[in-house]
Amino acid sequence: MQGLRDFLQSYNSFPGIKIVEWERQEGLVEVPPSGLADVLTYCLDMNPRPTWLTHVVNDERQLGNGFCLYLVLHFPGRDFSLTLVAKGINDEFPSLALIFPALNWSEREAQDLFGLIAVGHPDPRPLVLHPGWPKEFYPMRKDCKAGEERKEFKRAPLVFPEAQGEGLFEVPVGPIHAGIIEPGHFRFYTIGEAVLHLEAQLFYTHKGVEKLLEGKSIEEGLRIIERVCGVCTVSHALAYSEAVEKLTTFKVSRQTLLWRTILAELERVYNHVGDIGNLCAGVGFALGNANGLQCKEKLQRLNLQFFGHRFLRGNVIPGGIKFIPEPKDSQAILDRLLELSSDFEAWIPLLLTHDGFRQRAVTTGVLKTENAIDLGVTGPAARASGIPNDWRELHAHLLYPELNVKSMVEEDGDCWSRLVVRVKEARESFRFLEILLQEGMKFSWHDNENSIPFTNTKLRSWQPAWGCVESPRGTDVVWLMLDEEAKIYRCRIRTASYANWPAVPLTVPGNIVPDFPLINKSFELCYSCCDR
Repeated sequence: MQGLRDFLQSYNSFPGIKIVEWERQEGLVEVPPSGLADVLTYCLDMNPRPTWLTHVVNDERQLGNGFCLYLVLHFPGRDFSLTLVAKGINDEFPSLALIFPALNWSEREAQDLFGLIAVGHPDPRPLVLHPGWPKEFYPMRKDCKAGEERKEFKRAPLVFPEAQGEGLFEVPVGPIHAGIIEPGHFRFYTIGEAVLHLEAQLFYTHKGVEKLLEGKSIEEGLRIIERVCGVCTVSHALAYSEAVEKLTTFKVSRQTLLWRTILAELERVYNHVGDIGNLCAGVGFALGNANGLQCKEKLQRLNLQFFGHRFLRGNVIPGGIKFIPEPKDSQAILDRLLELSSDFEAWIPLLLTHDGFRQRAVTTGVLKTENAIDLGVTGPAARASGIPNDWRELHAHLLYPELNVKSMVEEDGDCWSRLVVRVKEARESFRFLEILLQEGMKFSWHDNENSIPFTNTKLRSWQPAWGCVESPRGTDVVWLMLDEEAKIYRCRIRTASYANWPAVPLTVPGNIVPDFPLINKSFELCYSCCDR
């Protein structure tokens, strides 16, 4: 860490750099917009390469800063994080997408929602605002009031590249799908059965959550963020709470850290088990699907019985946790989990040894390691491509350092590898929960030091803070800035699904259209997390 600080302070090739803050293994470094590309290039050349956490555009014109860009990087192996901030942007900023393709979507969002031009962007097409939105409508600017868009939108067709050449076909799928999944359009360009190219268009039901959060109190913001995605409720609430807690001197108790870790692992295991079942559904393997869904249902009933909600909503709060089970309930939770772990081990071999399933999944939907790195892919999708990027291992938070978490890595990057990563991680979650619940039996609600939220705690205003949590799909990051009244000035939500969706189309060419349900389910990404 000291080496990087010295570099940023003294290196003559980077004029105008200023270290604004450096504490708790986190740095905030101000960089001129014109110098962002050079500094980012230098950081990306480090070994190991830093991971991308979030990219934030903030309208700070009323603070005299113009528009600002914040880029948060974590440096694994060095265990520190660095926020690069470029202030004073008026109408345009230099695109970094050619240096770091992971920023492709967020820069296109900046064009759509803030009206800033990403100069040199390789694909400047609109992303969030589909055709039909009026020109010069930039909803994330502070002078655009919520609700103005309702009278402006006029439906218009989407435009896709046209396939040309003998034997080329376009196969449109969606945006409305069978079942209950949310809308997304996939356009396959094929010759015969083989897919040559896939265009994916999402953001059909963008909810404007980040605009809705502006002006909300900490408590109101939590209720909204918990609902960004049903199956990642705990992860979003944890990331938000960590961001809030960084803006205080408040120290969270061990009991709270313990039960937050338990909730995070309960969320992970029911998601992984359900995702394993969904992978089976992608190839019509009904028995495997039924086993996964049955196990997931039992886990969610456990959540409801002991924590009041199938998706564990309403348990994590900034500064604490709402409810801690009594020791007898902790024992009952553990007994139930041991039964479900045993059941999991009884039916998983059926999947792993099924020749027909293996033949469909092995070598299908390969995500190359270099593509995963360039696009900043996270979670099981990255680890299945040989990248050990589990945030629980990379960064000391909650009680994960005591659990000695190791990234579950596979090398082949195909659907089978993504399945195996989830199987291994589900087993680890069952094991972690046994360890954690044994300690949980020592505490009751009456012992909880954080049973009352920190409503009177002083919160720092106009300073950025972020929280990051390893959700079942990868790192979820919440970036936060409060005003002088402790109301939300800007909240950026970067979900794992948002980071991973751009990689999905790269895994489809060379496969056949009927393989797409399996490929898609092997990533098991969320539409709602993008439409935040």
